Amino acid sequence: MFKVPPISSARLPQLLRAMPKAELHIHIEGSLEPELIFALAQRNGLSLPYASVEALRSAYAFTNLQSFLDIYYAGASVLLHEQDFYDMAQAYLRRAAQDNVLHAEIFFDPQTHTARGVPIETVINGLHRACADARTELGVSATLILCFLRHLSEESAFETLEQAQPLLDKIVGVGLDSSEVGHPPEKFARVFARCRELGLHLVAHAGEEGPPAYIWSALDVLKVERIDHGVQAVHDPALMQRLAQERIALTVCPLSNQKLCVFPRLGDHNLGQLLDAGLAATVNSDDPAYFGGYINENFTQVFAATGLTARHAYQLAFNSFEASFASNADKRVWEHRLKEAFERCVEHDD
Repeated sequence: MFKVPPISSARLPQLLRAMPKAELHIHIEGSLEPELIFALAQRNGLSLPYASVEALRSAYAFTNLQSFLDIYYAGASVLLHEQDFYDMAQAYLRRAAQDNVLHAEIFFDPQTHTARGVPIETVINGLHRACADARTELGVSATLILCFLRHLSEESAFETLEQAQPLLDKIVGVGLDSSEVGHPPEKFARVFARCRELGLHLVAHAGEEGPPAYIWSALDVLKVERIDHGVQAVHDPALMQRLAQERIALTVCPLSNQKLCVFPRLGDHNLGQLLDAGLAATVNSDDPAYFGGYINENFTQVFAATGLTARHAYQLAFNSFEASFASNADKRVWEHRLKEAFERCVEHDD
């Protein structure tokens, strides 16, 4: 393991922004900024229940996950055509490149769109085209993870999987998102088993607002490879030990956790506790248009609030590459670039 050199606290924010990283928990519909929502609505001849971009942004006051989801789904209603999905993903990927994201594994919610009559091919083809262009134009590797909405039935998830079947070469895995409480992972046991048979990677949201038991179920019933969020694991010592021993990554989203009142203050966040317990935690932006920051804002704000150090920064970035579904060859290249970024920072830290 790379020995992280001492880096001054004054230099740390610059390092956080400059270091290469992967983003493993980004809902592409949650990157839809108010400006783009209004532009797409105008292009598609739709009217919005908000008078202006400012009025829409001022509505982003959430008390819990459900209050966020209500406005999240309303914003997604402007997405109708393949170019809309392309433009949304391209806007995110450009921003990710500015934040030195080398690799992104992007969640998308097809049921949000097929329920409105948008064909799943329109969704996946637009997103996939943006991912392909990002590699050549931005130097960002990007892949897609299809998420099932857990507040809907497993039957609906099976229907979505069937619709996606001809396009599975354009996605790397499946996930489980939306309202957590009252919708335990085992509700989707059979569809995840089928996805595993199809050779897809498996992830699931668990332990954000839901209890540690949901994380156990995601691991043992759904057999996921990563846990999205997972911050409630700290309430179960046996679970913490297992996550550490098996190096099961947690895709933690600090600003989202604060915005949805999972932690009252960012300074209360348990990211440091997870890392110090040996867990493979990562930092991600979740729904950055709604939660006040893309990945670098998540890094700089949670570090400032909690006093995390350069050692934690290196571990988080390293974990993000290791936990990705990229090739081992790509991981080694990215990890080498990560070491170089830290070494450069030390050279200038005088």
